Amino acid sequence: MLDQKNRIILISSMLCVFSLAACTTPKKTVLHKDEFGTAEMFTYAVPGAEKEACEASRRALLSQGYIISGANENNVKARRKFQSDDETHVEIEFNVVCAPNSKGSNSTTIFANAVRDRYSLKKNTNSASLGVGGIGSISLPFGASNDSMVKVASETISDAKLYGRFFDLVERYLDDVKPDEEVLEKPTTAAPVSATQQEET
Repeated sequence: MLDQKNRIILISSMLCVFSLAACTTPKKTVLHKDEFGTAEMFTYAVPGAEKEACEASRRALLSQGYIISGANENNVKARRKFQSDDETHVEIEFNVVCAPNSKGSNSTTIFANAVRDRYSLKKNTNSASLGVGGIGSISLPFGASNDSMVKVASETISDAKLYGRFFDLVERYLDDVKPDEEVLEKPTTAAPVSATQQEET
């Protein structure tokens, strides 16, 4: 049987082994769970053709200070920049796709999503090595700095109020982009023939 001293040594060794095993166990990566079923946040149906829906979307984004990077009859891309403080920069990119619904419905579904990119200021100070006899080299700050913005986060915005305000603006601009109605020519009615004209004929 183990005496008290050996028993303590054995327990200590086992604890060390378990501690090392716990430290070397790789952490499990937690994947983001896609929340399907919230399509109403990103979609909105409007009357009219896809061309009209995307043009109204383009005007809605322009009214809020977005810069249009691409636009056609069924797609609009726009970007806006924000500066919350001296060391943080945020950019939001809006992507809009206009898809016509079933034939005969004369309606279009707008699919919209916004991606927020966040940048942070990274300061890099240049340094120079100075040789000192008997000591070696010493690194001293050079004085100049090379600051740069580094992307630190990127995510799809999941704020129903944001998309709701966007779709409200689209509704406001839909009336401005509707095509002019064709002016129907009224049928001309023949002038009544007087009794004198009838006798002459």
